[in-house]
Amino acid sequence: MASGNEEESVGSVSWRLIGPASELSKKQCRLMHSSLGYGSDVCLFYVKGEFFAMDARCAHSGGPLCDGDIEDADGILQVFCPWHDYDFNLRTGQSGTGLQQQVYKVKLEDGSVFVKHTSPLSLQPFPSSKKS
Repeated sequence: MASGNEEESVGSVSWRLIGPASELSKKQCRLMHSSLGYGSDVCLFYVKGEFFAMDARCAHSGGPLCDGDIEDADGILQVFCPWHDYDFNLRTGQSGTGLQQQVYKVKLEDGSVFVKHTSPLSLQPFPSSKKS
């Protein structure tokens, strides 16, 4: 039997509630913080009426993709890393450079945006838990 607490568990891939689509669609990109820390943060993009999600740090050298330019190249939406201009397809995460960026499924349900991810995601940073 599955318990109701599994939705919040870290490590299992679950649909994570991000927030209302009406609010999230006001910005082209938002950084979503992962409870697993900086390396697991996700960018939520809103481009041409559609939401996309991918790892927030560039696969090349960790540049902040949320700060990158988004362009439509022959019908393919791409984000360009602001550090070294590497391109990543918002749908597939593939790059013309051969690199691959992790992408995540996004769904709209009852006016809310959900992202399928292994950890809880938040628009606010998680409190740092320092182990002594």
